[in-house]
Amino acid sequence: MKKTLVLLASFAVLLGGCTSNKNSDSQSKESEKKVIKVASQMESVADILEIANKEAEKEGYTIEMVRVNDNVQYNKLLNDKEVDANLAQHKPFMEDFNEAYKGNLVVVQPVYDAKVGFYSKEYKNIEDIPNGKKVALPNDPSNQGRALAILDEKGLIKLKDGVAFEGTVKDIVENPKDFDFKEIDLVNLASAYDEPDMALVYNYPTYLKKINLTPEDALFLETPNDNHFAISLVAREDNQDSEAIQVLKKAVASDGVRDYLQNEENKVSLIPSF
Repeated sequence: MKKTLVLLASFAVLLGGCTSNKNSDSQSKESEKKVIKVASQMESVADILEIANKEAEKEGYTIEMVRVNDNVQYNKLLNDKEVDANLAQHKPFMEDFNEAYKGNLVVVQPVYDAKVGFYSKEYKNIEDIPNGKKVALPNDPSNQGRALAILDEKGLIKLKDGVAFEGTVKDIVENPKDFDFKEIDLVNLASAYDEPDMALVYNYPTYLKKINLTPEDALFLETPNDNHFAISLVAREDNQDSEAIQVLKKAVASDGVRDYLQNEENKVSLIPSF
């Protein structure tokens, strides 16, 4: 009887040890779960990251989107090492942040270019716009420069020679229609569309969805410019070569993401940049 009890006790200890090891292994695997945090404020990016996550999972990683509400947070979070990357901006905007905040952000992978342009609620032709009307522009340097370059290309203004995409309203040397330029935060530009006397509003497809517009509704669009303003995957100098970022880079430039960008709904607004 005593031998039986000893054997049962020994078996229980062994069984308990096995169970403990299994739990330990499970907890270890859970703790080793590799998460890549990516900040953005764009709904289209949420879809892209969902597709990219399927690719990342093949390499043992999970992509987690950290949602923000403005065009500053995603860079601050990245610069402060609270996230691993962001997917929300083009290179000129990132460079402006680096200069203003002494950042060390770098472009890792261009992903897509958005079809930007000017919209008008009242006018269907450029020639119909009377003098003295308001024109809404972004108030940040890189996007304002881009918007002004489009107006210059269309002959509505003339910019100082050599400013290219870096112009500001102070660089306008000719304004034949005497436009009254209103500088507005990019995320609020869509609301300017309904303002009285507003002839033209510059904007991105992402923000135009709020007022049910697409690039097909634009009075005129930007001429493609070789990825200069491509929305890009951005990391830091200290982590750009890490395994996690390289996995993420490959995932956001996958065939699945390309197919998403070129589907019937998105090809109206977005152009793959890889």
